[in-house]
Amino acid sequence: MVFVRRSLLVFALALSVARCADQPTAVKAPAGPLFLRWADAPQFSAKLDPRARRSGTMALTPPLSLDQYAVSFWAVRGESRSVQINYSSTIDTETHPFLLLTTTDPQFVPGVGELAAGDSVLITVTVDTSKIGVRLEPSGLQFGTPSEMKIWYDGAAGDMNGDGVVDSTDVAIEAKVLGLWYREGQQDQWTQLGATQSLDDKSFTYALPHFCEYDIAADLAEWVVSW
Repeated sequence: MVFVRRSLLVFALALSVARCADQPTAVKAPAGPLFLRWADAPQFSAKLDPRARRSGTMALTPPLSLDQYAVSFWAVRGESRSVQINYSSTIDTETHPFLLLTTTDPQFVPGVGELAAGDSVLITVTVDTSKIGVRLEPSGLQFGTPSEMKIWYDGAAGDMNGDGVVDSTDVAIEAKVLGLWYREGQQDQWTQLGATQSLDDKSFTYALPHFCEYDIAADLAEWVVSW
């Protein structure tokens, strides 16, 4: 996979040089985003806030299952419910935040229909252990007031293009073309969202109107244009 990602980046850079030199070319820019990868095999844990305690404390769950990497909780219409997923790895001895998801207004459940105030729906968050991303289910769940998701990408350890070297190219990719992407189903195309990026804590924040699959990725086509 590292070889493939490196090949894509080399191809993109070669194409940008040709464009800058005004050389004709029939080759198109790479299609689809370059997904950000975990730098090391992480171990995940989760904290749940199932009863919306007034103190704001969250209950620590056991480490996420190695064969599933998923955590579930009941979201209730009209009540704030949260889950926070953290990770640790061999890179250091610290525990780092990966995802914070808060729901207050689940409104419509596919196959079930409209939820009344006080009705609940079981939400499952599945972590992607290769790409830095998550799948939120039930897919297609719609919200009245959007749920809030914050996802951190520092698990890539600064290597934005997956070539094994952290350099000025990675800094430029992070600042210019890195983003939060989504797709509805396995056969659908990825689309970039207008999420808010923080370079300081390496995160994206977005108000989710509905659930699907979300990943951190770089837009190679845009990189070719802006290089």
